[in-house]
Formats: sequence, structure tokens, C-alpha cells
Amino acid sequence: MDGNNDTSQGDGGPFGRPLFDKPSARALSRVGVVDIGSNSVRLVVFDGAARSPAYFFNEKIMCALGAGMSETGKLNPEGRERALTALKRFQLLGDSMGTGPLTMVATAAVREAEDGPEFCAEVQEATGIKVWVIDGQEEARLSAQGVLLGWPGSYGLVCDIGGSSMELAEIDGGRVGKRVTSSLGPLKLQDIKGGKKARKAHIEQTVAAMHAKMGPQNNRLFLVGGSWRAIAKIDMERRGYPLHVLHEYRMSAKAVRDTAHYLEITNIEELRIRSGVSSARMALVPHAAEVLREIVKTFKPRDIAISSYGIREGLLYEQMPQQLRDRDPLIEACRFAEAKDARVRGFGKVVYNFIMPLFKNVGPEKRRLIKAASLLHDVSWRAHPDYRPEVCFDNATRANLGGLKHSERVFLGLALLHRYSNKRQGTRFENLYGLVSHDTQHQAEILGKAMRFAAMLWLNKDADLGELRWHPRKRVLELCLSKEAAPLYGEVAQARFASLAASLNAQTLVKTLNEKQK
Repeated sequence: MDGNNDTSQGDGGPFGRPLFDKPSARALSRVGVVDIGSNSVRLVVFDGAARSPAYFFNEKIMCALGAGMSETGKLNPEGRERALTALKRFQLLGDSMGTGPLTMVATAAVREAEDGPEFCAEVQEATGIKVWVIDGQEEARLSAQGVLLGWPGSYGLVCDIGGSSMELAEIDGGRVGKRVTSSLGPLKLQDIKGGKKARKAHIEQTVAAMHAKMGPQNNRLFLVGGSWRAIAKIDMERRGYPLHVLHEYRMSAKAVRDTAHYLEITNIEELRIRSGVSSARMALVPHAAEVLREIVKTFKPRDIAISSYGIREGLLYEQMPQQLRDRDPLIEACRFAEAKDARVRGFGKVVYNFIMPLFKNVGPEKRRLIKAASLLHDVSWRAHPDYRPEVCFDNATRANLGGLKHSERVFLGLALLHRYSNKRQGTRFENLYGLVSHDTQHQAEILGKAMRFAAMLWLNKDADLGELRWHPRKRVLELCLSKEAAPLYGEVAQARFASLAASLNAQTLVKTLNEKQK
């Protein structure tokens, strides 16, 4: 690839500046990335936790720059005009948000079009911003790194579909391996002569060639791109799936086949409205579904996960020092939220240490959820008390948090709901509870009530609350209060401790450390 288009982090790459001056960075200065794709042009402004940046702003314009390129060799004139208008708007928005110069990255349509260089020059003249045109190998690598931002240490196959191309990249232990690019974008598939039969033969031949190069890839298949997300929305609608969060949504090979068939037998316009897919995107979905069905048939992945992270997030991950990459994105986001919104910053760690004796035998995956809940236990205090439990649940299940399966979102949401409420029945979210088992719901209740009680012993971030001691065989919950915390154990605190004990089906024992049992 042309060295001028190198996106490595040495000199700041397309950002023009280093984003993470120190490996110990916790916060990210606001930064804007524009992805000029074959089908859409999108601005994302990132802010928040360095390891788990939040979407401060996100806007997409469907321009279809790559439409008709197979015949003309040039960018779609109408799409080109719409894209330029959008990019001028994005530049002004970036200025008003304090992002510094936007980073603009263009993919298949611009790199393949005869007038691609002319378009880039026009953009630079209109906005003063250089467009970085990346090749297919680099597109695959950055998309894979975007997946690693959300799933650190993951292994599997990343499949990124755009309007004019589709890329595959292998990830293993947090590193990107083999990569391959193809012309299997739905805009290009529309232009194939010979109808469905010819298109099917072309897809089969291309996927077979990709498989020969990539070799066996039977682990997880990560799907990146708007057409895949649209298919996931349709799969959710077909299944009646209650949690409409695309990131980490899982599908099986059978679900892919069933949804592809569902597309064939269902009125497209009615389905589009029910699933919330735009008209421009829906026009591409049937061809994308044909590609996905062939990929799943050929590579036989263990499972399939939707990733909302791709090239834009990959550009950020590119610049992260390894020390920052190694952090847990969920815990980093929760730490950032606590520092920003909690009434006593740092008290979440005190709560975590205090309640962990209740969860001695849990594994590392559940332990990180308990830590996340403890960090978030006081960030929603501004909500009205009558609505606080539901606000907590809604925030946890729908927030932009990486490193969370849907079942984990519900567990975290239930724990935070119980931080403010003894019961979970009667909320508008009851249809989501079924995504976890009854045992898991009960464990979330215990966690929430433990945090609810610990919050009553509110001191400072370095406080010594005493100890909780759980004797599961005897069914005894022992509270050993520190001298510092003992005066806080009033009537309300006693009631909350009794509620926690009831959830454990336990008797209580209360004493002050270094004093006789009460």
C-alpha cells in the first residue's frame, strides 16, 4: 500500500496526532472519524473512557457512492454530491464539538472509482481535510481491530461487508492474522448479469476462493457492517427477540438459514417497517443474505456474533498502547462512569470488597460483572426515586458497553434494579428477564440487595465498613461492623440487611468488631 495511506500509529496516522500520550490514559479527548463507504457516509464522535470510548455523536447519510460503478467505473454522481454535502456538514459539526480536524477514511468505492482521486481532492478543497483511502487488506485489518476493541483477546473470523466489498480477517489471541478481500458487496452483486442463478454461482465461487486462502475457521464469526446489522434486526423480528441491542447479538447457522428463507417469503416493505430497517438498506439486504448463507455454509462457524464496532473503532485501537489494550473495556467504562457521576468517587471499590464474601465461589466472568455493578451502583442517583430502578435497568441493558453478552446485560441490569428496589415484578422490562435463568435472576437480586445495604454504610472512598461473613451450610449471614460504620446501622439499614438475608434464606448475626456479639 502507498506509504501516504499508512494508518499505523507512528506519527498519529490519519488522526495527525497521538490520541493516547500515556499508556496510563483513562480519558479520551473528543475525536471525530468519518467513514466514507460505498453505501453510506458516517460521522462518529468518540468521547469518554480511553479503553471503551462512548459515541458522543453518530450520524449516517446513505449516499450509495458505489451504485452503478460496475458499468460506469465512476462514483454515482448523485451520491457524490450528497456525500460532499454531508462531509461539509460533518466538518462544521466537528468544529462545534471540539474534535479537532476530523479523520476521513474511504474504502472500496472511492479506491476503485476512476474519479476517486478527483473526489478526494474536491473534499479536501471544500473542507481542508485529507481523505485517507485504504485498500482491502487494510480495511480488513482495521475492522478486525475494531472487533478487538470490544472483545479483547478474541479469536475467530471477522467478516466486514460494505456496499462494494467484503473482507475476512482472522483474529487469534488479540492479534490480526490472515486477511482477504472480495467484491461481494451487495451494490456490486446488484449489477451481475444473469439473475439469481449467475449471482449464486459468483458468490459460491468467490467464497470458496476465500476459504481456500483463509483455511478452516470454525470458531466464532464476527459480523461487521450495516447489511449484517439489518439482517440481525430481521432475525430479531422473526424470533420476537425482546432486547433490541445489536452488539453481541448471537445467531446460529440455522437462524441464518431461517432468516434468509423468511426474507424470501415475506413482503419486503412490511418486513422493513416491522424491523426498523431503512429503505436504502433494505434494498441491499436480500443479496447480503445470500452471501451470509454461503459464508456460514462454507466456514461452519461455532457461533455468530454481531459487532457494532468496525473500521472507526479499529482506528482508535490502532493507536492504543498495549497497556491500554490489555484493560477490560467494561470495567474501564464503569470506572469512567463512576468518576463522572457517582456521589462518592471510589466508593464502588469499597462496596465491591465488602460484598464479595457473598460470592466466594463465582468464576472470573461473574466476578467482573459484580465489579462492574459495584462501580455503577451510585451513578443514577439523579433519577427520580420512583423511576430509579427502571432507569438503572434500562441504562445497563441498552448502554454502549463493550465486552457484555446480552445475558450479562440483563444480569447487570437486574442487579442495579435491585440496588434501589426489593422486587423486580411489575416493571415494563419483565419480558427481558427470560434471557437469563431463574437462578441467575436470584443471584442478581442478592447482588443488588447487598449493594443496597452497603450503600447505607456510606462513608468515604477509603472507608472500613467492617465485614460480611456468609456461612452457606449454616445459612447464617454475619455482619461485623467497624466502629466507624456501627453508628450508621440504623432502622433503614437494618431493614435492608434483613431483606438481603431473606433473599439468602438466612438467619442474621450482627456484631461490632472487637466487641461482644449484639
